[in-house]
This record gives sequence, C-alpha cells and structure tokens, in this order.
Amino acid sequence: MRTIKTLLAGDHFVRNDLLAKALSSLDDVSFDFREVTLPWPLTPFGPVAEVDEASDAEDQLIEALAGVEIAVTQMGPFTERVLAAATDLRFLVVCRGGPVNVNVPAATKRGIVVASTPGRNAVAAAEHAVALMMGALRNLPRLQRTLEQGEWRSDLYAYDECGVELDGSTVGLVGYGAIGQRVARVMLAFGAHVLVTDPYITQAPEGIELVGLDDLLRRSDVVSLHARLTDQTRGMIGADQLALMPRGAVLVNTARGGLLDYDATVDALESGQLGAAAFDVFPSEPVPAGARLLTAPNVVMTPHLAGATRQTAHRAGTLAAEAVAAYLAGKDPLGLVSA
Repeated sequence: MRTIKTLLAGDHFVRNDLLAKALSSLDDVSFDFREVTLPWPLTPFGPVAEVDEASDAEDQLIEALAGVEIAVTQMGPFTERVLAAATDLRFLVVCRGGPVNVNVPAATKRGIVVASTPGRNAVAAAEHAVALMMGALRNLPRLQRTLEQGEWRSDLYAYDECGVELDGSTVGLVGYGAIGQRVARVMLAFGAHVLVTDPYITQAPEGIELVGLDDLLRRSDVVSLHARLTDQTRGMIGADQLALMPRGAVLVNTARGGLLDYDATVDALESGQLGAAAFDVFPSEPVPAGARLLTAPNVVMTPHLAGATRQTAHRAGTLAAEAVAAYLAGKDPLGLVSA
C-alpha cells in the first residue's frame, strides 16, 4: 500500500481532524499527515502577496510543505513564493468554491494540479439567503428591537407598516449555480414566480423563467444575488439597475460585495426605492465603523456567515477526499481548476 506525504492546512472551521478522517476513509492508500492549523476565522482573511482571501501564513506553509506530494487547505496562501518552495507538491485541493487563495498559473507552470470543492456550502448559503430574504420581507430586526426597547408595537400591524408574503410574489435570482438552484426550489415551494438570469444557462427548468437582467429587475418584487464575482460581474448592480426595480422591492446579496454598489443601495433605501435589503457580504470586510450601511433603514445584515454550518465543514472534507481519490486514480477531479 502506497503511503503519501500529505499536508493538511486546515483552520478552525474546516478542521484538520475532519480532513484527516475523510482522507483516511479512502481505500488502498495511506497518508503520512503533516498538519498546520491556520488562524481563520478567529483572525480574518485578506490579501497575501498576489492571492486573495487567505491567512497570512506563507512561512508556515513553506516549512510544512517539504517532501509533501498532496496538500489540502481552505485558507492557505499558495503564492508564487510558497509554490516555488514546494518542490515535491503535485496536487493541491482548496476546500472552497474557487481557489482565490492560490496562484493557479504559478501552480500550473510547476506541474501542480489544483482542484476546488464546488458546492460544499451550497445548502448552507441557500438556506441563509432564504432566511435573510424572509427577515427583510417581514422586517424582523426592527420588530425585535421594539421588544428589546420595552415596546409592544401593535401599530406595526397597520397596512403601511406590515410586511409582504413570498406566495404570489416574483423572485428574481441573478445567477443559477448550485446555490441559486436551491433557492429557486424553495421559492417555488413558497408559491413565488421565479425569474433567473445567468449567461451560462440556455434553458431553465419547468416552472422557472429565464430572462435578461434588466427584465428581471423590472419584474421582481425580490432580487437575490448568486453570481460569481468576475471582471464582467463586478459592479453589475448600480444606481441605474436599482432604479429599474419596482418601488419598495427587496434586494438580497449573499454572493460577493463587489457585485453591488452599496452607496447607491443606501440611497435607494433612504429614498424608499428599495423597501428593504439583506446582506451577508460587503465591499469592505469587516464593515468600517461609520459606514452608511450601518444606519440605513430596513436592512438585515450578517457578517459573511452564509456558509457557516457544521455540515459545510464535513462536506468540504468529503469533497476534498473525492478529489484526492480521483487524482490518485489518474482521473480529473470534479473541481479541477485550470490556469
């Protein structure tokens, strides 16, 4: 039986013990594990050299990668400098939807195969998006604050103050990947009419209408963002797009802060063009003290936690193990990444 030197560079969410358990379940191979525990999420991630959303731990990785053939990480900064030192590394799995913390061209140049784990947090992110949507539609933070302040606001039952239902509403999803598809199924179950816009989709399933972005914005009572952040999608929703939405519509973003112009969004909230909004992601994280968004009306916010479930962490380990199994079998892993 072959023994493979393997680095587990987990953290306090996708833990090394979860990764080790998943990999150890593979047949006909044994692993000589070396472990590094990165500080995320106790310490926020950020840019490291030329990569993004990583823990600042280049020196730790360089020391730990000596003699290692396979590495599994979530937030490890696999920069040009780290990859240049990892002379024995042949396969790298990143337990995320995409390897933003890896210099993929530098890895490819050195013959290192890179894979990610797409869909690992799809269930969690979809459920969180729905929770935020419901919270915004029924203005739950405001209602809780009234109770915390010792008030019993039965006047909020008034027609002009109460919330709206999903049943019979039109919900527009910008992006129809693994997360968007799950949200769509939930919206249909609630009785909503679902619109989808996605340049990679040519035909929507039965019961879902595929439309262009402007048409979706004009017709949707609720718009939820599920697109990847690319050069093409950065800033895709700005003042002009918000103005297309029906007055009083609700906007939800659990994808990436860069998709949305937040200053324009606050303007729309303050003017009443947007009735409410809900966000798990922001243009700057953490949100700076004094940001307009923190005092904007009718906003539900969480600190980039949509994917934070224990099942997501376990699923990351399972998908990483499946990728390793495919690599060892000479097959392309599901989340294969090319430069």
